[in-house]
Amino acid sequence: MNPTKRPFDWVPTPEIVANSNLTAFIRKTGEPDLAALSRHADADPAWLMQQVFEFCDFRFYEPPQQMLDTSRGIEWARWCVGGTTNVVLNCIDRHRDTPAWERPFLVWEGEDRRAQRNLTYRDFDAEVCRLAGALQALGVQRGDRVGLYMPNLPETFIAFFAVMKVGAVVMPLFSGFGPQPLVARLNDGEAKVVLTVDGTWRRGTPGSMKAVLDEALQSTPSVEHVLVLRHLGDALACPMTPDRDHDWAAAVARQASELPTAEMQADDAAVLLYTSGTTGKPKGCVWTHVSFLGSMVTRDIHICADFKASDRFFFMSDMGWMVGAMCACIPSYFGGSLLVAEGTPDFPDTGRFWRLLQDHKVTYLGVAPTLIRGLMRYGDAEVEGFDLSALRVTVSGGEAWTEAPWRWFFEHVCKKKLPFLNIVGGTEVGGCNFTGTVHHPLRPGSFGMGGLGVGVDIVDDTGRPVPAGQVGELVLRNPNIGFTKSLWRDDERYLDSYWRTLPGIWVHGDFAMRDEDGLVYILGRSDDTIKVSGKRTGPSEIETLLTGTGKVSEAAVIGVPDELKGSAIVCVCVPMPGVATDAALEQELSAAVVHGMGTSYRPRHVLLVSDLPKTRNMKIMRRVVRSVFRGDIPGDLSSLVNPEAVAELQAKLGR
Repeated sequence: MNPTKRPFDWVPTPEIVANSNLTAFIRKTGEPDLAALSRHADADPAWLMQQVFEFCDFRFYEPPQQMLDTSRGIEWARWCVGGTTNVVLNCIDRHRDTPAWERPFLVWEGEDRRAQRNLTYRDFDAEVCRLAGALQALGVQRGDRVGLYMPNLPETFIAFFAVMKVGAVVMPLFSGFGPQPLVARLNDGEAKVVLTVDGTWRRGTPGSMKAVLDEALQSTPSVEHVLVLRHLGDALACPMTPDRDHDWAAAVARQASELPTAEMQADDAAVLLYTSGTTGKPKGCVWTHVSFLGSMVTRDIHICADFKASDRFFFMSDMGWMVGAMCACIPSYFGGSLLVAEGTPDFPDTGRFWRLLQDHKVTYLGVAPTLIRGLMRYGDAEVEGFDLSALRVTVSGGEAWTEAPWRWFFEHVCKKKLPFLNIVGGTEVGGCNFTGTVHHPLRPGSFGMGGLGVGVDIVDDTGRPVPAGQVGELVLRNPNIGFTKSLWRDDERYLDSYWRTLPGIWVHGDFAMRDEDGLVYILGRSDDTIKVSGKRTGPSEIETLLTGTGKVSEAAVIGVPDELKGSAIVCVCVPMPGVATDAALEQELSAAVVHGMGTSYRPRHVLLVSDLPKTRNMKIMRRVVRSVFRGDIPGDLSSLVNPEAVAELQAKLGR
């Protein structure tokens, strides 16, 4: 993909710019324009965060004595020193005695659309307080870790806030995990209590979660208690272990509907969220009571990406990914509302996702490229039959886009009129490295600018900035309020992972490029870099050509060693439904790469498979594909949603 010299696909109107949160924020800071604001923010990130907290009315019990302390070095920056606060204070308590208190906060729909619930802020707060009281009755104290192993239910979000309300640390876990990933995370975090559910509906079938947890708990000695929600009732047996397992409904029924929120130091741990490592065990990222709210929620999504109090937020995800925390905190902080849906986006019918948007009048929609690639397989008519006129803003995140699904979504969902804002960051930074805004024009997969105040840059191997049109490494030069507070009990791994490649600079591991108009692009993970005949190439550039044929829905492009060119191209593709998976298709896909990239990029192999290895947040795991081809150890696979895809790949290669 060469995005330079191309027309913009969307240009903001003067009205959109004038009415945006970003314009109001620029006015508040006294800066003349966005460029000046960005320069001032990068020069003085502490000044920026003071401005953000004032603009977003961030609540402290005790105000900070110092906004930013870097006396121990940028790697160990401390924010809001001396201040006390709590995520719950800012997301729930702030709305008491305001008009928002009686408005809907959480709207839930089960896999069977007849199962629906609607909780106002008052209702939601009462349930948070009752569950928090039940946790205290089980002996949960400040700093204790509490695992959250639940599907998309109202109680999942109630639990997220209840744990932090008592000052404990919430550990979100993917609802589809098997026993071993649970063992690894619960043991690493030394969880004291786990909140779970008997099971969940998936494609019309009740699936047990309690039984999976029971197996894991045989190897997790730190867990003393399990609180079990009976969601499926008689549809699934749910054996209970005496003294350890407790019925959720009975436990909360004994508690009061009001409970004070624990006053915590601003940099106390609030969330322990694990992300996969390329080697070894998962990495435990630590968010504090000020970090995620100060970065993603206020600075990035409200100010830059224009979320408003009138919006209904929907991003169909799992609490085990950082998007789960986004769903919980973004609408609640600003008094908006949230749609939560159990199950999958294409069951009981292939139009379910679009019907959810229509029926619940979603205004602020988040998607991931993998979701859209899956839904576009059902055809244009599926989405065209629904009324999506309530939509105001759409955002995307999770991985790099290829052009075909981006254009499909922009044409059929955004109708070429709505802003389609790309955001990218990661669990480790708790916010955005690059972000789209309603001030910037759009091209497929583009970002308008770097995150405010983070000192983002695109550099070569020595740390020098690269010119427009040249691919480089994404780095952050400033302390960022969203940064993980080290890795859980592993300072050396934290330094090795992010700070020692280019000393004093955060190296994120993404491959990026800026075009001549200043728009930026993520081209995949930098450990996915392919160097053919001396030229570095991001896999998404070639994957765009493959999906652009209309014959494949997904592709993973990797490089394998080549004595002559350094690396040779291997393309692993998932054909569209009804497309013949034969040698002719392989030749057609190879020709598309040669036509778009040149003969040096002629693939060594084009392999056709039914699925690609993906994490539970639906990122394609190219490193796993590469390791299978090269016979290397693939590293941490505990977050794979479909390990059978690895087995299929191994079988096709005869391994």
